[in-house]
Amino acid sequence: MISTPATDVSAVLVEGPWRHRLVAAHGARFHIAELGEGPLVLLLHDFPQFWWAWRSQLVALASAGYRTVAMDLRGYGASDKPPRGYDTPTSAADVAAVVRALGERDAVVVGLGMGGRTAWALPSLHPEQVRGVVVVGAGHPLLTGHVLRDRLGRATGFDTTRTAFWRQLPALPERSLLTGDGVERVLRERSGPAWPGPADVARYAEAIRVPFVAHSALEYHRWIARSAVRADGRRLAAALRAGVEVPVLQVRGELDPTVSRRTLHAAADYAHGPHRVEEVPGVGHYVPEEAPDHLAALLAGWLARW
Repeated sequence: MISTPATDVSAVLVEGPWRHRLVAAHGARFHIAELGEGPLVLLLHDFPQFWWAWRSQLVALASAGYRTVAMDLRGYGASDKPPRGYDTPTSAADVAAVVRALGERDAVVVGLGMGGRTAWALPSLHPEQVRGVVVVGAGHPLLTGHVLRDRLGRATGFDTTRTAFWRQLPALPERSLLTGDGVERVLRERSGPAWPGPADVARYAEAIRVPFVAHSALEYHRWIARSAVRADGRRLAAALRAGVEVPVLQVRGELDPTVSRRTLHAAADYAHGPHRVEEVPGVGHYVPEEAPDHLAALLAGWLARW
């Protein structure tokens, strides 16, 4: 049994120019931070983060004329943490329902890492709620794991097999996040040399200690590893093979060990609408925080076209 001091959920309600609120959608409550008016842009964080990862882009995109919303995914931050639903189809349904609950017809969905996987799936599963997707630091879901190795002839360079196996174990991965420097190690092994700072590490280490977050966060990874032999995983793969028609922007940090440049370009096979790939020099996986101004300018320029 894991014994660690818990964090009150109020720790993730960081004050700023944004407004915090809970949105009821898809049978759960989702926490959002919201700023600005205009077309909706919905921001999805990665592991082991929460909405705060997008704080710089919240302000920048709101200033550029967009209603900008960063949400805590199911199981994270101040959103509900039910015992089930940590699979890609449910995550996509959550996001589509949040768009509707916000009173909007559709949104441009921007996702980092695990959030990027959900962003890729949305146009295939809920096309009416998506007018474009931006995927940061994530390959197409059909170009990961053994599929990626079969197609590209090699792994990405990041030891995804070992990491995926480790996260299947009971209790131990949770313990590693909740004690010692577990969160810091996750962040540093994926980032560039200038990030994270001590304050960033402290913020995410505190957020992972909100009750049930560590377990919920890892359940997303466990589902992905098992999805090839699950009926819902096979149904998702079948839906994704048709590709997407909406505009797609893919962004990669030059030093990101989790996804290769080659993988991003291979995703063009699944992007039947306008497709663009951008690389941000000198940074790793966590582009929204490692290069916040660069990414904000890139997003604003791309959004203005659609």
